[in-house]
Amino acid sequence: MSDHPGLQAISPAFLGLDDGDWVAVTTGESGAAVFRSGDATRYAKCVSAADAADLEAERDRVAWLNGQGVPGPRVLDWHSGDAGACLLTSAVSGIPADQVPAEDLQVAWERIADAVRRLHEVLVSQCPFRRDLDGMVAVARDVVARNAVNPEFLPDEQQHTPPSELLDRLTRQVPRRREQEAADTVVCHGDLCLPNIILDPETLDVSGFIDLGRLGLADRYADLALLLANARETWADEERARAADMAFAERYGIVLDHDRLRFYLHLDPLTWG
Repeated sequence: MSDHPGLQAISPAFLGLDDGDWVAVTTGESGAAVFRSGDATRYAKCVSAADAADLEAERDRVAWLNGQGVPGPRVLDWHSGDAGACLLTSAVSGIPADQVPAEDLQVAWERIADAVRRLHEVLVSQCPFRRDLDGMVAVARDVVARNAVNPEFLPDEQQHTPPSELLDRLTRQVPRRREQEAADTVVCHGDLCLPNIILDPETLDVSGFIDLGRLGLADRYADLALLLANARETWADEERARAADMAFAERYGIVLDHDRLRFYLHLDPLTWG
């Protein structure tokens, strides 16, 4: 449950949902109060009035992506008022990819590459949402200025470096990265880590993507950097991680630019706060 003022009072009852038990979900970093229905078929995400606009934007992204043939949740209901807002969505059946053993993730790995490629192949011209580099940098500047960077999100070697210095290093690369983005913009998930990829526990196929609040047009490397780095926490050692990177790249159809991966991997932690 979030510690936002007044948020504990916002629950599925806010939507008039008194049908069955609702269980508070404690995972996640968003600061929202998230509830799962007793039959595990629905989720309710509730926020205070201050965050209602962001939740409304997430609602619109969920609805849009569902219309593009990409598997994910469906919008079931929405309510907002002076106290806050609640979004009701269908659950995506399966298990988050970070909760399967390494050997199962290895089996699913090429299927994940296929699913990510299909997401990135959605027509850019049809996507009304953006999460471009300039927008990410603007968010990072705000987070750094507020001294709100969570050092636990940073790579180990950066956790004792002032965030302002980290941001300065990145902004020197922005003109070159902006050119790369212009030539390689796709529809990105925006937070493409293993917990947001749901697998069928029987077949290990991808059932869908969840947590779509950051979905929008961006450089494909904004997604690839997060996914490959997050998956490294599952693989047994660095040799296995490098092999997994190569297997993903071959299946996805790309020659990885490791400098570009590093840039987005280092920018992302500065945008949370």
